[in-house]
Amino acid sequence: MTDKEIKAACEAVLFACGESVSAKRIAQALELDEKKVAPQLEELVKDYENDKHGIAVIKLNDSYLMCNKKQYGEAIRKVMDIKKNAPLSQAALEVLAVVAYNQPVTKAFVEQVRGVDCSGVIGSLTTKNLIEEKGRLELPGRPLLYGTTENFLKCFQISSLDELPELPKQESKEENAEGESEEKADGKDGGNE
Repeated sequence: MTDKEIKAACEAVLFACGESVSAKRIAQALELDEKKVAPQLEELVKDYENDKHGIAVIKLNDSYLMCNKKQYGEAIRKVMDIKKNAPLSQAALEVLAVVAYNQPVTKAFVEQVRGVDCSGVIGSLTTKNLIEEKGRLELPGRPLLYGTTENFLKCFQISSLDELPELPKQESKEENAEGESEEKADGKDGGNE
């Protein structure tokens, strides 16, 4: 197979599947080495990046997915008579952030971080396929572990969790205490002058 034929075959597979497919799986289907298929998939991603196409090929972790471009979503919804999903609540976004940055995590960990019961929110995020069960913790009661899904990556338009923005650095309590005592020593304690 020529490179052009490999790229065309990859495009056909992605179109027909309708879900993400790994380069390894495509290579196996084409009876080729993954090292021969991967560059063609990357080229396919670049080919669809220009404005001439209403669809895109995106990379999600080690898999590839053919999907529509975001700007055409509303027209597709109208044609397919799909109701637009309600945006995530603040609580759902907070739980999702805790899971994404600390996964795999237990419900108890999420609740400890947030300080409130998260059962309903975790159930809702699981139903929306943004988080999923990733196993059980080897502790008494064997609590479930949760992590994000490939759908999470797709919805947030990132290729992998490495693309999540870095969390802001928090000053330690000791640094805050030192800063406050320095301000008081300098006469900046807010008193009348």
